[in-house]
Amino acid sequence: MEEDGQISLAAVRSKPSPGLYLVCTPIGNLGDITHRAMTVLTYADAIACEDTRVTAKLLMLLGVPHKTLISYHDHNAAHAAPALIERLRQGQCIALVSDAGAPIISDPGFPLVEQARAIGVPVTSLPGPSAVITALQLSGLPAERFLFAGFLPPKTTQRRQTLRELATVPSTLIFFESPNRLADSLADMAAVLGNRPAAVTRELTKLYEESVRAPLEDLAERYLKQTVKGEIVVVIGPPDQDEPMTEQRLDDRISAALAEGLGVRDAAALVAAETGHPRRQVYARALVLSKS
Repeated sequence: MEEDGQISLAAVRSKPSPGLYLVCTPIGNLGDITHRAMTVLTYADAIACEDTRVTAKLLMLLGVPHKTLISYHDHNAAHAAPALIERLRQGQCIALVSDAGAPIISDPGFPLVEQARAIGVPVTSLPGPSAVITALQLSGLPAERFLFAGFLPPKTTQRRQTLRELATVPSTLIFFESPNRLADSLADMAAVLGNRPAAVTRELTKLYEESVRAPLEDLAERYLKQTVKGEIVVVIGPPDQDEPMTEQRLDDRISAALAEGLGVRDAAALVAAETGHPRRQVYARALVLSKS
């Protein structure tokens, strides 16, 4: 340990003490691996990972010697966790990785961390690559306060419901999305959140990295016509607290609620609660829109 509290590289490269290590792995560019991550991956007694094939390939590319890889993902966590906990009880060094980026962030791992802490096993996080932070930095949108909401539901009704719950959050919103759902999600985002500034980022840190910044409606139109591939992160600016609720914006909110299958009365109650508009006024407008 250095006098200023920093740990020397020599210490970083020594064998880590027993415990559970949450290791961030590259999201695209192998050069983003850290000294610390390399040390833990090299000396770990075992590595818990989502897909052993993906992690085995990564270790080979990084030049890490053959390791014991243990499959640990959402579908087998209950079965795999006891064996991992027993290894930790025995004083082993276990690394937990996701296929790319930071483990636990929209990835399995939280139950394992919880159980490890419950039996007094040291748990350590190794900072490193994160698609969430990288996308936020590239978006050019406010970063003082942000909310990461993971993947939105695949169905429109549930997706719009989730977006409505987030509509008034005074923060930049960050979502993961799949290429085949991007256009539909952007359309729902525009309908529920309004035409906020946003960015679609994909293939972060890779050769064809892209960050497209535009209002949500423009992005929805763009990706309706454009097929995309790769890992996608959508970043949406916070609501404009000073923006007036115009008739058009009110109509858009009502139409979005009706499109989800809500009746006129329920849609009016929901939008009135969201916007602060008189319920009777919103109900009258919802009646007109429901007929058109």
